[in-house]
Amino acid sequence: MTKAGKPSIDIINTVLEDCIIAYPVSSFIISLYKHYLKWGTLSKKQLIGLHAKASQIEGIAPGKLAAIETIIKRMPDKVRPVEITRSPVVTKDSSIGETLERLLAAYPNHKRGLFLHSKFQLNESFSPEEMADIKRLKQMLDKK
Repeated sequence: MTKAGKPSIDIINTVLEDCIIAYPVSSFIISLYKHYLKWGTLSKKQLIGLHAKASQIEGIAPGKLAAIETIIKRMPDKVRPVEITRSPVVTKDSSIGETLERLLAAYPNHKRGLFLHSKFQLNESFSPEEMADIKRLKQMLDKK
């Protein structure tokens, strides 16, 4: 029963039963029917398959097929996000290399300096935080 007190018509179940009568040995229709009884719904692809099978039946009402079509159209499409591969253009800034060389000359075991220097040698881009660290280290070296 719906909110208005009218009995609801389960069009998917009706079409599934019509398909089982028309194709009693079809494992696809039987599996859809069992899935629908268990979960109470079908996926969009399953409904498209059901519509394709039901449209082959001669005695099925066109209204039932139209109802299945509208249910399919209402369902959202799964859109998988396309991975955007960005290849950052890395230009080696010689001042960064000089700063890191000066730092490692003064402090050869400076962990952050070693990390940034290896990243610089591998032509990897620096994050804004790493650029701030390089600027801070340069200021520290200039004070000496």
